[in-house]
Amino acid sequence: MAEGEKSLGGLELSKEWQEAADSRAELLRYLKEQVPQIFCLKKESSPQEEEELMQSRLLHPLECFLFGEDPQQGLEKLKQGSTSSQLCGRVFKEGETVYSCRDCAIDPSCVLCMDCFQDSVHKSHRYKMHASSGGGFCDCGDVEAWKIGPCCSKHDPGAATAMVTDECVLEPELYGRAEKLFQVLLRYVTDFLVWEENFELSAELQPRTKDNAYYCVLYNDEHHSYDHVIYTLQRSVYCDQAEAQTHTSLIDKEGRRAVKRGTLRSCQQAKDLIRSNSEHISLQPLRVEILHAAVMAHQTFAVRLGSWFQKIISYSVGFRQAFSQVALEPNADGDGPCLISRLMLHDARMYKGARKIVHELIFCSMLMETEFKRLFAIEFTKHYKQLQKDFINDDHERSISITALSVQIFTVPTLARQLIEEGNVIKVIVDTVMALLHEHLDDNNRFFFLGYNSDKFSRIQVIFHDLRYILISKPSMWTEELRREFLEGFKVFLGLLKCMQGMEEVKRQFGQHIAVEPEWEAGFSLQIQLRHTLAMFQDWCSSDEEILLLGFKECHKVLMQCNNQPFHREATDYYMCKHILHVRPYKVSQEPVSIHLPISRLLAGLCVLLCRTGAIERLHDPESYDFIQLAEHPLRCVVLAAQVSAEMWRRNGLSLVSQVYYYQDVKCRDEMYDKDILMLQIAASKMDANHFLMLILLRFELFDYFNGSCSSKDQDELIQWNRLTEEMLYLLIVIVGERYVPGISQVTKEDVTMREVIHLLCIEPMAHSSLVKGLPENESHETGLETVITKVATFKKPGVSGHGLYEVKKELLVEFNPFFYHYSRSQHSKAEECQKKRRVQEGNDKALRPPVPPAFCPAFSSIVRLLCCDIIVHVLRRVLQRAAEDRATHWTEAMIQRALHLIGQALLEEKTQLEDSTVEEVTFDFSVKARRIGSEHGKSVFLLLSKMKTIPSLEAQKDMVKWVLQMFEIVKCLREKSSPTTSMSMETTKPEESAQDKEKAERKRKAEAAKLHRQKIMAQMSAMQKNFIESNKMLYDNMPESGMQGEPVASTESCAMEHKEMSVAIGPHRGSTPAEREVLTCILCQEEQEVAGQAPAMVLTACVQRSTVLTQCRGKIPTNRADGTGTSYPLFMPPELAVGTHTGSCGHVMHATCWQKYFEAVQNTTRNRLHAELIIDLENGEYLCPLCKSLCNTVVPLIPLEPLTFNYENAEIIGQHLTMPRWIQILSARVKGLKSITQDNDCNTESNSGDGDTGLCGEGQPDFRSILSYGVQEPRKFSDSIAEMLVVCATTVHRVGLQTAPNEVCPRVPLMAWNTCAFTIQAIENILQEEGKPLFGSLQNRQLAGLKAIVQFSAAQRLKSSQTVIQRHFTDMLGVLLPVLGRKTTPSIVEVDFFHLLVGLVLSIPSLYQEEAVDLQPSAVSSAYNHLHILHLVTMAHVLQVLLSSTDFPAVAGGDETEEARVAAELYTTVSQHTGRLIPDVSGGSVAERVKRGMEPFLRCAALFFNCLTGVHPPEDLSSTSVTSQGQMEALCSYLALPSNLFQLFQEHRDTITPLLHRWCGNPAITKAVKGKIQTVRYPRRRNRLIDLPEDYSALLNQASHFQCPKSTDDERKHPTLCLFCGAMLCSQSSCCLSKLDGEDVGACTAHAAICGAGVGMFLRIRECEIVLMASKTRGSTYPAPYLDDYGETDPHLGRGNPLHLCPERYRKLNQLWQQHCILEEIARSLEVVNVIFAFEWQML
Repeated sequence: MAEGEKSLGGLELSKEWQEAADSRAELLRYLKEQVPQIFCLKKESSPQEEEELMQSRLLHPLECFLFGEDPQQGLEKLKQGSTSSQLCGRVFKEGETVYSCRDCAIDPSCVLCMDCFQDSVHKSHRYKMHASSGGGFCDCGDVEAWKIGPCCSKHDPGAATAMVTDECVLEPELYGRAEKLFQVLLRYVTDFLVWEENFELSAELQPRTKDNAYYCVLYNDEHHSYDHVIYTLQRSVYCDQAEAQTHTSLIDKEGRRAVKRGTLRSCQQAKDLIRSNSEHISLQPLRVEILHAAVMAHQTFAVRLGSWFQKIISYSVGFRQAFSQVALEPNADGDGPCLISRLMLHDARMYKGARKIVHELIFCSMLMETEFKRLFAIEFTKHYKQLQKDFINDDHERSISITALSVQIFTVPTLARQLIEEGNVIKVIVDTVMALLHEHLDDNNRFFFLGYNSDKFSRIQVIFHDLRYILISKPSMWTEELRREFLEGFKVFLGLLKCMQGMEEVKRQFGQHIAVEPEWEAGFSLQIQLRHTLAMFQDWCSSDEEILLLGFKECHKVLMQCNNQPFHREATDYYMCKHILHVRPYKVSQEPVSIHLPISRLLAGLCVLLCRTGAIERLHDPESYDFIQLAEHPLRCVVLAAQVSAEMWRRNGLSLVSQVYYYQDVKCRDEMYDKDILMLQIAASKMDANHFLMLILLRFELFDYFNGSCSSKDQDELIQWNRLTEEMLYLLIVIVGERYVPGISQVTKEDVTMREVIHLLCIEPMAHSSLVKGLPENESHETGLETVITKVATFKKPGVSGHGLYEVKKELLVEFNPFFYHYSRSQHSKAEECQKKRRVQEGNDKALRPPVPPAFCPAFSSIVRLLCCDIIVHVLRRVLQRAAEDRATHWTEAMIQRALHLIGQALLEEKTQLEDSTVEEVTFDFSVKARRIGSEHGKSVFLLLSKMKTIPSLEAQKDMVKWVLQMFEIVKCLREKSSPTTSMSMETTKPEESAQDKEKAERKRKAEAAKLHRQKIMAQMSAMQKNFIESNKMLYDNMPESGMQGEPVASTESCAMEHKEMSVAIGPHRGSTPAEREVLTCILCQEEQEVAGQAPAMVLTACVQRSTVLTQCRGKIPTNRADGTGTSYPLFMPPELAVGTHTGSCGHVMHATCWQKYFEAVQNTTRNRLHAELIIDLENGEYLCPLCKSLCNTVVPLIPLEPLTFNYENAEIIGQHLTMPRWIQILSARVKGLKSITQDNDCNTESNSGDGDTGLCGEGQPDFRSILSYGVQEPRKFSDSIAEMLVVCATTVHRVGLQTAPNEVCPRVPLMAWNTCAFTIQAIENILQEEGKPLFGSLQNRQLAGLKAIVQFSAAQRLKSSQTVIQRHFTDMLGVLLPVLGRKTTPSIVEVDFFHLLVGLVLSIPSLYQEEAVDLQPSAVSSAYNHLHILHLVTMAHVLQVLLSSTDFPAVAGGDETEEARVAAELYTTVSQHTGRLIPDVSGGSVAERVKRGMEPFLRCAALFFNCLTGVHPPEDLSSTSVTSQGQMEALCSYLALPSNLFQLFQEHRDTITPLLHRWCGNPAITKAVKGKIQTVRYPRRRNRLIDLPEDYSALLNQASHFQCPKSTDDERKHPTLCLFCGAMLCSQSSCCLSKLDGEDVGACTAHAAICGAGVGMFLRIRECEIVLMASKTRGSTYPAPYLDDYGETDPHLGRGNPLHLCPERYRKLNQLWQQHCILEEIARSLEVVNVIFAFEWQML
């Protein structure tokens, strides 16, 4: 159909519908015909075809009908007239990052999407970021969600439009058409989405002929696993594994899938099979339905219409309003629900895909319009109970349930208030909870959760969130309506609490242990859910006096109705110290008691609020409240906790211990323990002090004990009494001393938080996150920490690891209270320990004095009477008397400590009152009573204290006793109104002083003794150190000179002079190799042995790995041909260094035999250990170093350097003959001769080989052996074990480097040994350069030891291989430099890495000296010349390579004046002539500069290599960083026997080099390179670093949020993962990006690591904010990301969500980890620590 016809058809159709009498019927008739022809046909059409047909035949005509003209033109007109929406309304996908502002959001559910956040003012505020659970939407533009900055710059309506209200801007006809069309279509969509299996199509949609075509449709559920469904499908509809997998993943994603099409009968069979097969596995069968093809087609179209609606609504506000109007219109039939309610009520029966569409429709329509949002909220509240019941029985997650929309409605302050006023939403929510929990009520109408269903229960708890949402912002203005409805809701809420009051009571077990642990978690999870709600109800009440009074009365009334744990005995009189208490007995240890008392605690909270606001004055007859009765249950609860702590309830098992733990834990204490203490304080303020204390003694069951009417010999009972006494005294300390509650004293919330923080930091310095965990959160998850932390603590920044810590400020330590009531037992002892230690360090006494508390508010001021009443003095006397008598079992130190603290509190109180001039007469007379009562028997508190000073077992409390006695004196002086200072100074200073002098003398003596002891130990240590240095010479080779101060100066100087002359590594002036004996200790058997060539082998642990650290072409790894022909690698290393073989060592030494035994043992034990193969790949010979647990896969034998004194005269004589041209001739002759021998031998049979010798006396005769005339010697002999280890190491290098099967006779084995030697040196040089360290003397010992060993191993390699193979390799390599010897395949000089070539040539040239009958090798002098000529040739070739690959030359001042510049210019001209490329205006100076820079890395590597090979000491300039680069270059050249002006080489060897230059430049490859046809590497090579990361983490999250997976189109949650080597963004852990690697399925990261890092990878998982290190398909580990928040902490998985910033030091450390090839090691270490039972499938990342 052509374009024109298409639109015409659409327009004509729409006109027909427009003019029809009943356009609804016409529309439906059209849909009846068309829909089944497009969807769900017999032959499946492609999604594209379906999409196109739907567009042209269905949606286009509908749009024509809507606009009444061509839709494009209609749209244009609309755009001109409309304003853009102020709301953003973006709906979040699961896992998307959202932002909340802690400063401006009304509550934490107000969030912004990434784009709005980046453009908003909140970016500079205290924001939080977290991953969305899906289903919410962006609140940008919602004025009610933000205190300031509601709009980002995109959605800001600005002044221009002056906030146009969203008036309907559509023309009336268009609006009418929209309404008409939406009515028909939304009704159609609703009918098909709420479809049940047994429905029939309505008459309008019933097809003329009904085909027998049905679908068997399988629905998603959360009971069956993936594998179950795949198994069932394979058995039931007979599809293969792959098809079943496809079905299953689509069912999981979409919620349903047609798994079979066929006749009704065949579908019925499939359905029965699926149900029966799935029932075997889990008790519930899968949900399967059979739907007619036409129904399926209509359903498919209905879902597509959902997306179409979203598109249309987004065009205009008018359309949105029309749609919302239609959706919320009451049903025409009268009583039925509106369309949107029908959809909501059916939500739990709908499948995932349909739900998502409906929810998105609600988001983009009704929730974006204030008025319709209100109407929708009323509908939602009307059906709330039913929706929640459906959700409870549904098994899908909440994020895809309609109930999740509550957060969008209930959190809007105005809406919440309207819903309370109009629909009493509080009552609705609480009634819903009560209805759902009804089954858990027992006969007493209290909850009882035995055998509850945890899944269902956790769903019910979610409803409490809604209650919190409603109460989030308390009203500033109360209307009568609001008051009435709120109180109504509050009463219903009290009804819920009434069912909790006294639930799950416990009774102490006697005799035997409890058989079954009772269920306790459900009760506490209810409590945790309600803790914020309770606080919010109190907050709402406090905002209006009227409500507060009514709420208090209501709460009290309900409490009086509660009948939990009643008394069973009548009241009796109790006597103590002439006081009588009339009260009913109750023993917590014998009768039932419950920890759940929400109503008592709520009442306590309201009571304090009444006192705080002063509304308590308006309370009628406050005397009618019986405080003994109110405090009864809280007191029992506190006693229960004390008895559990005293281990009286041991037989009740762990459940009770856990309950008491939570009762006092930070999660619950706000509304549990703290409120119980409050209630006791309220009671104490209203009751007579003596009576209150008697009540406490009674409930603690200590009344008789303190009355002296009971005694016991039973140890257990005595211990119990002691523990209870401790707890009872502690409770008194708390009741009197804990005043930090607004209302109890004049403190603010900020003061309370400050005190909490001070006490947490008194335990130890803490990280920010630990502090947050230790503080209670409010409903907005805020702790108030940020506002106070800077006032109370100083911050210490973190280093490269660890985290930042806060330390409490010194001046605030006076507020430390050792008996702080929120300390757990362990925290109490830790804090006490820490503070005592600190006081001792500062030279103070150890007394931890009680802090001075703030004064009580007037309503509570009478609490302090507890401290001076008769009973307390009596109790303290009894406690102190027991200690003074010193009968061990009758008292404990903790008891005395608490008693002293109480006395201290009392004296401080008295002192404060005496100093307060406003009080005329101070009635608080503790000190008087403490001196008077019992003094006649010498047993007053004061006298007992004086006696206690002398008791040796109370040594620890001596300082505290001393302080208390001083306080008595101070108070006495204040009482007598004498000037306290004089009498004080007279009485106390003298004894104090003498005590101080004594202490000083004692300290001095101790210090002297300690000093002597230290000196003695130091002497021993230095002797041991000397001994150690002797025995571990190897480790101390490069020890800085400062360590050897003892040596005489002169000798070192003369040494230095000699060194200076001899600091040349090669050529006729080379230095000598000093003789150094190395004696090493085997780490396994601890025996020492000297390293020697003939001795049994000593080996170094080593790890060989492929590496791309130096690559110049990241992501391109050349493939290795297995046969070794064709590719030039490994014979020639390409200059890109695409992948090298690195051998690193941890520097630990073993005997070869010990290692073999260890290795076998590891193999055997590891095979039997679970999951050890995760860490160690046994097949590939891996093991962990026995000492440091580094990952290793081979060992390198240690071969000592041969000491050598060089014969200079000899060298000089030979030097006159052996010039470079002569050397080249001799070499060529030898090579040709050897070639003919080998070819000869190839032709001849064995018997002829003898004659072959004489037959060769032809042309090459004079020169063939002349190479030998310059000096030969016998080759070194090695012991068998060293020889064996050489093979072991070489085989591993070959196997790992080429990724082939192990083969020790492969001709490429020696090549790989040389390659790993060269590459390892290059890697080390790279690290040193990167870190700006000198070339020599800065390597770690392990690196140095490893490097020397590898160089010596590579040099010895030729002795283990066939000499002919090595000769052939030498010839091939030499072919690059001397093209005469080359082959067709020999690469040109721009196609090789010259350092690899240098190492290969130097290490293989000795093989030329091999003779038939005798093994020979060149003498030292011959080698010196060989090395010199090879290095000169290679250096010249490399200079040329640098020139040829350079296109830009640095500008250099001073042009061509110098000799160097002149020669450089000359060379450049020559080269340009040869290659035909001349860059004009290049000065000689800049050529010289370019070459110097380009050559430096090569020369540095060569210096390292020759240093390890010959052992000649390098010049000192190379060991310091202070030398200029020019000086370093000169030192390098002199060490390598090169002229410092490299161009001089071309002058010196002009005859040799001129023809070579011509040949080198004539190579076709070079012509291509010069013309730019081949990519050449620039020198110096680019140094690789990890990619640059943005400073602010949200920039990365932003990048991730825009990441589109290249292979999938759906909007499922992705895990964007960033490769830190190359910056590629990958789609990790997702089935869409799986690929095959060696025949296995692997995830995107594993596949990428194979190409980018030769199997090693370092990835940043952006949404998780963690680094993943990978080392192979099966190995990986996580590592903290280098991003820290402002408190110096990392935030894995964005758990805390604070703003994060890049920490350069940590990122540098990661870079080092990579460059030093330590990623494998790091992974092995982390896996060793975390021994996982279930392996993580790293290859799927």
